[in-house]
Amino acid sequence: MDLYQELILDHSKRQVGSGLREGHVAEVHHVNPTCGDEVTLRVHLDGTGHDATITDISYEAMGCSISMASTSILAEEITGETIDDAMDVHAAMRHMLTSRGQDPGDEEAIGDGVALAGVAQYPARVKCALLGWMALTDALAQAGVDVATAPEGETA
Repeated sequence: MDLYQELILDHSKRQVGSGLREGHVAEVHHVNPTCGDEVTLRVHLDGTGHDATITDISYEAMGCSISMASTSILAEEITGETIDDAMDVHAAMRHMLTSRGQDPGDEEAIGDGVALAGVAQYPARVKCALLGWMALTDALAQAGVDVATAPEGETA
């Protein structure tokens, strides 16, 4: 089995951050209407503004292995990062996933997220992979972070 397929399966079966935890500053619920995937995501911050640190991401999700793995990867890669660093990772993931296969992803920038590079070739599955990431930007906005001024002009 291909290493990337193994990473996706591993993250979908042993989800990092799964299970809603208390102490959050924001909670959002997103649904992908085309396939029915759902995620409720909570974000915990230490500090304010773009220098704040994301101390925890917790979630409950139902959906396909791509959606579940992507949200698990998000929790693993973003927890402990500043808002600016998290938005850099978000921008790199979004660029890779919307590249229609032209961007293989930068493992240094997105870690295990490179396992999802193949999803970019299937436009109907891109929304599955981005569900948790879009929930993150909404949760940050709910927490008072101006996501419109995210690094590299990336917006939610």
